[in-house]
Amino acid sequence: MLDGAVEWLVAHGRSGQWGTEPWSARPAGVKRVGEIVCAGTPWIAEIDGVPAGTITLSGEAAPYVPAAEEPEVYVHLLVTDRRYAGRGVGSALLAHAREETRRLGIGLLRVDCYAGSEGRLVDYYRRNGFVPVQPFTVGAWPGQLLAQRVTE
Repeated sequence: MLDGAVEWLVAHGRSGQWGTEPWSARPAGVKRVGEIVCAGTPWIAEIDGVPAGTITLSGEAAPYVPAAEEPEVYVHLLVTDRRYAGRGVGSALLAHAREETRRLGIGLLRVDCYAGSEGRLVDYYRRNGFVPVQPFTVGAWPGQLLAQRVTE
């Protein structure tokens, strides 16, 4: 799914987010994805039994953003198979993240994303109930940390 997302982004002139090389061709990227999945709880959304999207949730933020001052659930690796774009897979996975956060009795759900490309991804997370809390950069890569309060 990550390779497909890179291919789609490149085809739409948006290589700033993840570059032009497939994730599977980047040893450091493959290692990082493995670390995230092993440290967190991965979930897969299916449509008619076919994997359509994935998300990994953990109790720790990405290393390049400030740690939360309270317990949190952090969204990592939200990606949708481009064949299912526009079918609400990502939003359904984020709704699941809210439910898991609530089930755990935690009040804070956070995510970070690429803030370039006119803020399209930031807007996507806003439409899904997140509020931008802090911009950041990793090298020349512009990012945005977002948060959402989860109540019972």
